[in-house]
Amino acid sequence: MSIFAIADTHLSFETDKPMDSFPGWKDYVKRIEKNWNNLITDNDTVVIAGDISWAMNFDELYNDFKFINELNGKKIIIKGNHDYWWNTLSKLKTFIEENGFDTIRFLFNNSYSVESVSICGSRGWMFDSEEEHDEKVLSREVGRIKTSLESAECEEKIVFLHYPPVTVDSSCDEIITVLKEYGIKRCYYGHLHGSAARLAADGEYEGINFRLISCDRLGFTPLLIK
Repeated sequence: MSIFAIADTHLSFETDKPMDSFPGWKDYVKRIEKNWNNLITDNDTVVIAGDISWAMNFDELYNDFKFINELNGKKIIIKGNHDYWWNTLSKLKTFIEENGFDTIRFLFNNSYSVESVSICGSRGWMFDSEEEHDEKVLSREVGRIKTSLESAECEEKIVFLHYPPVTVDSSCDEIITVLKEYGIKRCYYGHLHGSAARLAADGEYEGINFRLISCDRLGFTPLLIK
């Protein structure tokens, strides 16, 4: 039983926003499905770190989640900046229960214990946001990361964020401080694609190992975490 991760699947079965037109993304859905099912077993867990779907609501989301649910393994999902379908945890749980999406769970002010590791995280905040950058949003995300870490039951905690908390030329000090406070040694994030991936901080920073796991960066193949 293993833990894998990937981000930015950007599914669009019911919306007209396929990523195939972008360099390197041709047939990306088929590539995700093939690579995923060749690697992942039903005993494994995959964390999907945001930007799951271009859907705007649950009706548009159905076929995207059906696709995810039918992939091998269990999935833990966090919110990305383009996940406009995201709702209250109660409504999210009702949606997956009513539709029988029994391999999907949400990482939202909570954590999950998998293979003696606590999976923690949130959307995060810092880079290329579509919202106005203000202290209120940052404070909220820092609080959610803390809430997730506080709920962790295992000694080893791995943090997953959508936004990168650090890039080659900047960092979100408030989030870095929380990660250090809780002794986090590994943090995985998405959001950066194509030429923007040049900004990715892959490696150690302030004693924490960071890794970009956006879909195209990983060749549309989930990355083995543990």
